[in-house]
Amino acid sequence: MTAHAAVRNSDTAFGGRQPHAVQKALGMLEAVAQLGPGSTAKEIAAFTSVPPATAYRMLNLLVADGYLVRVPDLSGFALGRRTAELAYAAAESNPSESLHDVMEDLRLRTRFGLHVASFAGGRLRFVDQDPDHEIVAMAMLSKSLHANAIGKLMLAHLPETRRPGDMRRITDFTVCDPDAFTRELREVMVTGYAHENQETRLGRSALAAPIRDPSSFVVGGLYLHGSAAKVRPEPELVKFLVDGAARLTGLL
Repeated sequence: MTAHAAVRNSDTAFGGRQPHAVQKALGMLEAVAQLGPGSTAKEIAAFTSVPPATAYRMLNLLVADGYLVRVPDLSGFALGRRTAELAYAAAESNPSESLHDVMEDLRLRTRFGLHVASFAGGRLRFVDQDPDHEIVAMAMLSKSLHANAIGKLMLAHLPETRRPGDMRRITDFTVCDPDAFTRELREVMVTGYAHENQETRLGRSALAAPIRDPSSFVVGGLYLHGSAAKVRPEPELVKFLVDGAARLTGLL
């Protein structure tokens, strides 16, 4: 014979307003999560704007069902086993994306090359390269930070990595004037992305957006490159890049 969970009778329906009661009960679970273990009934009632008498009844029901527990000295409440089980189930059904997963998805959405660079230790290093769009003369990017988008991004956010006098001209488009370059770095900070136009290699342009760690510190960049005729700082392409970099927060 199949066992079924007991169905509560109508005296627990809080005046027949079940949907409203459910909302309040969920609000109480949220209140305990926000206020922390030991939250008192009075604090929870105030947090949820629920009358104290109703709050006491709902809290007792949530304790009886295992969604809340009383702390050892009985002075307040904490999240219970069943709430933890729900949180675990939600985490299992929505596993965190990896850097590789995000990059695979982003590459399916663009025809341009996409690469991830790390700025760890004040050094530019590519840690996830697009297998279908090789960066020609990749070593030159780390040696000529002033002449490419990912290098400019690094210099703008980590100015201590800038080496005085390292402004050699690579193409006719390379920005070599220190004052003009300083203004460009300021623009990177204002706009949220960096741009290069044939400054390292003729015919190639690129954009770069910052990748941050959980504390919002810039730890790397998302680098998009392609032909100079097609890769330009147009709003739609910039938004794609900036949004993509945001998805990589905490993954680098």
